[in-house]
Amino acid sequence: MKKVNGIKLLLVDDEPNILQFLEMGLQEEGFELQTAQDGMTAVTLAKQFQPHIVILDVMMPGMDGFEVCRMLKKTENVAIIMLTAKDEVDDRVKGLTLGADDYMMKPFSFEELLARIHARIRNQFPNLIGEVELGAFRIDDRRKEILYEQRVLELSTTEYELLKFLVLNHGLVLSKAKILDKVWGYDFGGDENIVEVYIRSLREKLNDKEHRLIRTLRGAGYRVDL
Repeated sequence: MKKVNGIKLLLVDDEPNILQFLEMGLQEEGFELQTAQDGMTAVTLAKQFQPHIVILDVMMPGMDGFEVCRMLKKTENVAIIMLTAKDEVDDRVKGLTLGADDYMMKPFSFEELLARIHARIRNQFPNLIGEVELGAFRIDDRRKEILYEQRVLELSTTEYELLKFLVLNHGLVLSKAKILDKVWGYDFGGDENIVEVYIRSLREKLNDKEHRLIRTLRGAGYRVDL
């Protein structure tokens, strides 16, 4: 993905050397940054700065990362990537339960963190980047247009949103319930088999007769393989 501009990141860690390292690298990538070394400052700064993404350390004195995550998810439209020095399943589960969008264990490579940031942007703020290229797909969210193998697909609004969701989450198994929630909305009162109808239509438009692009995993859902 190309360098980005206009996307705000809040870095929260009580270790100054980590903040400095991340700040230098992410500024070079074009992000607009603010930093905080404790939880209370992070919460206050988030309200003022309104970041798109928060890189949040778990272990901090006073208000820890879990509490910061809980508070931010209540009031802010923000993606949170949590950092931890421990590979503890319980910590990851707790963070994800509180609304964290991703989790990384220290030490980590800058390249991996950058990839995870871009994944969050593609999933939660695609309108900020305009176009995303993934495999043979190009998604232009401003024009509400998807190209596949250089060909513009003729899609209804729902087909567009469904294919965009599948492609942006390529490699992940997506259940019908999750697809319904994200594409049709949590208050959709219809039958979840409508997903099958739209998947069938997308396969026809993608010439995916062998179901190699949009795969069906019996009892689990669907997965796009690029």
